[in-house]
Amino acid sequence: MDTTPIELTEKDFNSTTAAGAWLVDFWAPWCGPCRKQGPILERFAAGIPGGAVRVCKVNVDAAPALAARFGVTSIPTTLLLREGREIARRVGLASELELSKMTLA
Repeated sequence: MDTTPIELTEKDFNSTTAAGAWLVDFWAPWCGPCRKQGPILERFAAGIPGGAVRVCKVNVDAAPALAARFGVTSIPTTLLLREGREIARRVGLASELELSKMTLA
């Protein structure tokens, strides 16, 4: 299974995250902390056994309606979704350990 974080848009977000557990990174290319978060998410995704949690990214500039829907006002913001419902939220740069703790929620 490919563990590379995938980029989601407003068109494919609901259908993609409707099943299973998803760690969603809301980011923007101009955001310094977001650029630091990217490699951390990639390492985290590569270490998830059996794809128990998939990792995706949402560019808030390209998908402002998704950012508004989830009340994202600061980036990076990371959400844990299960079956499309928010279970946990982390605002700001997160380490692999912090992401791992999120997925246990």
